[in-house]
Amino acid sequence: MEAYILDWLNLLLRWLHMIAGIAWIGASFYFVMLDNSLKAPSKSEDARRGVFGELWAVHGGGFYVSQKFPTGPKGEPLASDLHWSKWEAYTTWLSGMGLLAIIYWLGAATYLVDKSVLDISPLSGIALSVATIVGGWLVYDALCRIFGSNENVLAGLVFAFVVALSWALFHVFGARAAYMHVGAMLGTIMVANVFFVIIPGQKRMVAEIRAGRDPDPAPGLAGKQRSVHNTYFTLPVLFVMISNHYPMTFGQRYGWLVLCVIMLAGVLIRQFFVLRHKGLVQPALPIAAGLLLAGVAAAIAPSVSAPNEKVAFSKVQGVIAQRCTTCHAAQPRQEGFAQPPKGVMLETTEQIAAQASKINETVSTRYMPIGNLTQMTDDERALIGAWFVQGAKTQ
Repeated sequence: MEAYILDWLNLLLRWLHMIAGIAWIGASFYFVMLDNSLKAPSKSEDARRGVFGELWAVHGGGFYVSQKFPTGPKGEPLASDLHWSKWEAYTTWLSGMGLLAIIYWLGAATYLVDKSVLDISPLSGIALSVATIVGGWLVYDALCRIFGSNENVLAGLVFAFVVALSWALFHVFGARAAYMHVGAMLGTIMVANVFFVIIPGQKRMVAEIRAGRDPDPAPGLAGKQRSVHNTYFTLPVLFVMISNHYPMTFGQRYGWLVLCVIMLAGVLIRQFFVLRHKGLVQPALPIAAGLLLAGVAAAIAPSVSAPNEKVAFSKVQGVIAQRCTTCHAAQPRQEGFAQPPKGVMLETTEQIAAQASKINETVSTRYMPIGNLTQMTDDERALIGAWFVQGAKTQ
């Protein structure tokens, strides 16, 4: 019953995380687009009111005009019913941390710790998980405060930090958990930017305007910088969110490098759209991103070579029965599983034949067994791979 309840919590939190994330990312993308698309105000009286730029748009059967006041309106009071864009971010992070807790903390022995990578206890793994997420924000924030005046240097240092952390996590956690913790750290940086920098800065400016003083523009500039950073983190985080469905990316020796290259491609793609909003079209950016992705795909492509000796299906079936059906059965024996993962059962010849391609992929990339709980050996993985290359015959 406990596993069944956890499955429901997983489902509901994942659903909430997706909905809140769409709202947050959608608002973030919109405001970046808006800020980069502003034109000088068409009316001189608007400029005197403090309008820096405006954008006219048509959507949903109506016309809209958005105006930006960098330090609030001049000669008139600030509206009392300001809309604050923050709860989308907080809800996304809280639901994401909830998922991390029920999957990677409660299930640390299964999903977080891989003793073939590093022999640590589940409690130690959880402590390192928390330290990674909190420490990532502290390092990033320190880099911003020290090098924030030089964006190019700051961008290089932040990327180098992410690369180093990705490499380190691959030597601490299981591969899938390592990917997820890079994403969790970046997501935490994004929401911490909102909570600790963007919203407090906006509140200070609002307080000064309501007090009748000219606000210091510095908090607004700092908030804009962090908001821009967030938009570049978005595509890498979204990739991590879906990566667990594609073990070909992380389930091999240089998975950390694959992650970093794919994240870099995401940054280049996002930069193309940011510049496009400014009227600058740089096709070299998506082309470079495409070449990076194509290079990764070619580099990690599986090699196909059929062994001379025919593999008997009975041997493959024996390995699967010993290493896989503890989870992939109608009634899983592995603690923490109320039902077979993704509904995949491997108890009969027909079930194995139907899943042959997926079995080969997940076993060869070391994605399965999860955390290598059943201690599948390299020879057993090679046996399954050879069987698949020979046509995955069951006779």
